[in-house]
Amino acid sequence: MNLKPSTLGLQPSFGFGDRLGTATPGHLAALQCAGRSIKGIFAQQSIREMARTSRTPKQVMQAAASALGQAAFTDVWGADADHLKTPEDVRNTAEAGFVFFTIDPSDYVDRKSDDYSPAALEDKFSTVQRHIDWVDLYLGKEIKVPDGSVIIFDRPTVMRAAVKYGKAIVHALEMGRCIQKEARNRNQPCEIEISVDETDQPTSAAEHYIIADQIRRHDLPLVSLAPRFVGDFEKGVDYKGDVRKLSASLTEHAAIARHLGPYKLSLHSGSDKLSMYGCFAKATKGLFHVKTAGTSYLEALRVVAMCAPRLFRQIVNFARDRYDTDKATYHVSAILDAIPAPIEIADNGRLQQIYLERWSDVPPGHGFTAAGREILHCTFGSVLTDSQLGPVVRQVINENLNVYKDVLIEHFTRHLQTLNAGM
Repeated sequence: MNLKPSTLGLQPSFGFGDRLGTATPGHLAALQCAGRSIKGIFAQQSIREMARTSRTPKQVMQAAASALGQAAFTDVWGADADHLKTPEDVRNTAEAGFVFFTIDPSDYVDRKSDDYSPAALEDKFSTVQRHIDWVDLYLGKEIKVPDGSVIIFDRPTVMRAAVKYGKAIVHALEMGRCIQKEARNRNQPCEIEISVDETDQPTSAAEHYIIADQIRRHDLPLVSLAPRFVGDFEKGVDYKGDVRKLSASLTEHAAIARHLGPYKLSLHSGSDKLSMYGCFAKATKGLFHVKTAGTSYLEALRVVAMCAPRLFRQIVNFARDRYDTDKATYHVSAILDAIPAPIEIADNGRLQQIYLERWSDVPPGHGFTAAGREILHCTFGSVLTDSQLGPVVRQVINENLNVYKDVLIEHFTRHLQTLNAGM
């Protein structure tokens, strides 16, 4: 048995978020059904998710390790301390034994930079420039990335990168040094991912290059990077956008990752993005990490809908009441008025379909239209910490663990097989 997580290096990897602490048996079975070329990250939780579910890093780690121990699992596996923003986040997760650390510098990203006029950009640049020392390294350069395109670093491009990501790079480096120090002090292995995906505006090739090159120049080992890709990566639904345009962009980003690393491209909000998994796996040539989180919670609600339909109706009503508040920190587009309330849907099967729609319910090529999934996804914390609903949801899942495992096997085998087929 292998009860301690390991670093996974450049092996293709898949992160399974488990907000209830009971999903690992299903995750492991799906991974085994799909083949063993992709390695599993079974303990994965962001600081935000732990706060919303009242769980600790130690509890997240113990739930995964216990399930893997019961399954006599002997392969390597990962543990991702996700979306870390402060040194305290690092210390708490390192103490629990996490070995994969995802730095989230999104609070330091200028989310409006792509919209600034030339005059406004110059003004913003003058205030940011004192925080960085790398502008002259790139200004006026043209860099040919093998297997990619020529990246032109003209003045507007470099200024925009500095305004958009300059302070974020500084923060990422500080967090990276903190992670390395904690790992040394605890004599633990560690690997580092940087995530700049939680913004509205895509990361350009030049911006990706500068971020990764600065990390490399400061001797911070990078195992994966999550840029903000083109299109929309909403929670719990398929990719929204032009897959051909995305494929071309992925090829460029993957070429940069191979040239400056190699390191893996990381896909966050990766749940249910089946329409683009193939081109993602192909573009990266297997150098990828996919991160999912809320989709296992949604599949737990499917079990509730199957085994306790009256409770599921209560959850949907509760989630609708909470949605406009809870969605504030998520990139979603569901509108309450666009989807009927449970009182308007007499049939339990139809209610489940509307609020937990799967890819099989949608014609090929159309992706998800599942606004209901987004409503349920965003409100997980409110449901699980509610004094009445939370305990009953856990009770239903604990009484139907085999059903939950089967549902997860079906759900994630499709994810993993699609990724495997693209390599």
